[in-house]
Amino acid sequence: MGTRKRKIRKSISIEDYIKAVKKGNRVAEQEMLGPGFHSSDRVHRSKKLYTRKEKHKGEDL
Repeated sequence: MGTRKRKIRKSISIEDYIKAVKKGNRVAEQEMLGPGFHSSDRVHRSKKLYTRKEKHKGEDL
């Protein structure tokens, strides 16, 4: 068996850079908010939307 030569990279590719930045952003978000999924945008719920929870029912009911 012969010896293997290692590839020497002088610069990183754009794909590697994007992958590293995305991983860094995920790690930073998990440190701030904790593990799991956290939505960045929430849908505005109408007051007229029906819900059966007691805390959302009006005082007149």
